[in-house]
Amino acid sequence: MSNTTAPIYRHLDEGPMPTPTILLVEDDGPLRTLTARALRQTGFNVLTAATGAEMWVTLREGPVSLVVLDIMLPGTSGFDLFRRLRRECDIPVIFISARGSEEDRVLGLELGADDYLAKPFSTRELAARVSAVLRRGGNNPATADFTGSETVADGRTPESIRFEGWNLSMARRELRSPTGAMVDLTGAEFDLLATFLAYPQRVLGRERLIELSRSRLGDSSDRSVDVLVSRLRRKLQAEGGESPIVTVRGVGYMFKAEVTRA
Repeated sequence: MSNTTAPIYRHLDEGPMPTPTILLVEDDGPLRTLTARALRQTGFNVLTAATGAEMWVTLREGPVSLVVLDIMLPGTSGFDLFRRLRRECDIPVIFISARGSEEDRVLGLELGADDYLAKPFSTRELAARVSAVLRRGGNNPATADFTGSETVADGRTPESIRFEGWNLSMARRELRSPTGAMVDLTGAEFDLLATFLAYPQRVLGRERLIELSRSRLGDSSDRSVDVLVSRLRRKLQAEGGESPIVTVRGVGYMFKAEVTRA
């Protein structure tokens, strides 16, 4: 599949979508049918795919708001599909899997997934989690292309934000270090950093970070927020020096650096 293809789909960032479209990627036929039917009864449009190849074809055919992605698929695993998807765009993804250990859940969240649900699961719970992720997605439609760039639909150019020599481009969803090097961020890492930059020098608790961030970061019991903060800190420390994200014991985190907006 060529990476030079035109935009593959539109997804929900902000702006009301009366009937969100969910893509369910599941190789178990009966489970796929049952889950799709339950999601439709909840009020979603549902598209289905049994393999990674079918997933890519479906994404190119029309708007998709969120992907429910099984990890144990024939051929390419859900983890590998997710890594490729995140290189191309930032559509919300919920993992589903029979592998429900804490290690697997944390791995899925570390990769940048918006949520993780272990099998067997209640279809009502899945529908509730899908709704929660979409609510956190904001209200402004955007177009994502195969290079991973993202442009707000009304054509406006979001600002750039600077701190301690770093530059975060909201338009390109890119972070550059003080030396000008590009820093690779997952969608969840970008959203977390943008949240910190919107509230500099203010203490934010874990629940507040989940509420403010565009992506669903997961439950605090899954250590998702702490894991994400730790990953972001490491990337901000790659150039040497201290991370601007500090821990406020017993409360949460604070972004201590001064922030300027271009």
